[in-house]
Amino acid sequence: MAIENITQVAEVMSNTLIAAGLLIGLGALGTAIGFALLGGKFLEGAARQPELAPMLMTRMFIVAGLLDAVPIIGVAIALLLIFSNPFLSALGVK
Repeated sequence: MAIENITQVAEVMSNTLIAAGLLIGLGALGTAIGFALLGGKFLEGAARQPELAPMLMTRMFIVAGLLDAVPIIGVAIALLLIFSNPFLSALGVK
């Protein structure tokens, strides 16, 4: 490998690590905000109509499961970028 190629590989890897960190961090932040809103609205609905609390809780858990999918997908994409970086193939690195 030439010196320029090593510099390019290092630059691609450092940018990839920054992108993976942002992907995981922002995904977790968005999920945390979603859970906070979901929990607050559930408590408001259960306080307003206590007889609907079991139905609201079931729906809340379904939405919570869907919200959990966001950071899990983000972690999977980040791991793909870190360990099997598709951008390195453009530089000719295997």
